[in-house]
Amino acid sequence: MKRVDPRRQLPSVDAVLRAARPPDADRERFARAARDVLARARESGATGDAAAFAAEARALLDERARRTLRRVLNATGVILQTNLGRAPLSARALAAIAEAAGAVSVEFDLAAGKRGERHGHAARLLADLAGAEDACVVNNNAAAVLLALAALATRKEVIVARGELVEIGGGFRIPDVLRRSGAKLVEVGTTNRTYARDYAAAITERTGAILRVHASNFKLTGFVARADGRDLAALAREHNVAYINDLGSGTFLDTAKYGLPPEETVAGAVGEGADVVTFSGDKLLGGPQAGLCVGRASPIAAIRAHPLMRALRPDKLTLAGLIATLEVYRDGTAETELPVWRMIAAAPRALADRARAVADRLSAAGVRAEVIETRSAVGGGSLPDETQPSFAVALSGPHVTRLAAALRRADPPVIARIVDERVALDLRSVLPEDDELLARAVETALEEGGADGSSEHPDRPSPGAGRSV
Repeated sequence: MKRVDPRRQLPSVDAVLRAARPPDADRERFARAARDVLARARESGATGDAAAFAAEARALLDERARRTLRRVLNATGVILQTNLGRAPLSARALAAIAEAAGAVSVEFDLAAGKRGERHGHAARLLADLAGAEDACVVNNNAAAVLLALAALATRKEVIVARGELVEIGGGFRIPDVLRRSGAKLVEVGTTNRTYARDYAAAITERTGAILRVHASNFKLTGFVARADGRDLAALAREHNVAYINDLGSGTFLDTAKYGLPPEETVAGAVGEGADVVTFSGDKLLGGPQAGLCVGRASPIAAIRAHPLMRALRPDKLTLAGLIATLEVYRDGTAETELPVWRMIAAAPRALADRARAVADRLSAAGVRAEVIETRSAVGGGSLPDETQPSFAVALSGPHVTRLAAALRRADPPVIARIVDERVALDLRSVLPEDDELLARAVETALEEGGADGSSEHPDRPSPGAGRSV
């Protein structure tokens, strides 16, 4: 007897549509989903009737309709978690963004009643905070570096210390940025030691700029030397070339106050005499993603006037959130208003108390939870290898990876880390007002299928088995 090809037994798309009876408005979308599930069945050799494929197509539509860009609870202990959007915005910034969502005077001069320009909205406030003559804003710090080089050193040589030719996340390499800007790289010094005299020896009539680059997510230790910023600024002035200092993260506050090593401040870099200082808006500044340029009026004007500015300029929502964030610094309330600095400034004892409260609640619900000491990181390329003491709620069970996956399926998803074969929820990267939401999300995630995805709750012992320390 001749064997029938199972693919010939599959229902038609029309048959699946008749079985599903989708609304007219969804018919075309449903038809595309039906074609996709039938195509998968042909490849895999699966069979089924029209009703089964209709249910599969409906599930596929639901999956496609689910947003992938979602709010999550960052319990990793990394405050500026790049994969999770870096700096969480303040309430003031969120309100400003909401207000700017409609019609807004982004390029309209209200006093003159005619077209204006967007760059003035944040410039004065930003320059005042930095102690600079002028400022401008682009869409991220990589763009700020690129634009500064293109405006001040295109077709010229740019001197960079060999130890600062870094690559950061996403394959962003300083030598590549230099080439794209039209500048030519000139390396000086050695990997671990570079002096002002190395820069001086490399300056020629072809030199356009000296570039200092923040190490971002690594650091050199031991037998190292780096030229002083004031010396580089003086050298640049002497030879009439630009001195660009890329701070990477950039901060207006002294990190040493919070038990961290001192990070060069924006005002400090400007005070050393840099022509242009570039830094990020969404790292230690605590605002939306943006690239900020501050410095002397003439080079900033050249950056603002460069043709690339149109391609790299920020949108109205970014400007609104940034201005609101800068106002927080102007008002001196960063520690109490900006989530980044609230997290950095959180006292270990307060974190321990919060962790104990969350662990007690989860233990009462039958979850194996205890409090452990951890070390948290600032992240985002800021203060590499430097950590702060923190406390976490550790969840135990035989299937740790399944437990972490169950938390990622929570609403909102909870992103944790694994510490000593336990899932750790580090409270430093969670705001206190989200503790209740965190506990509820963990409870719901485990209640809806257990840590291994089954309904047996293998990782949930009887109430009272958890302990706190």
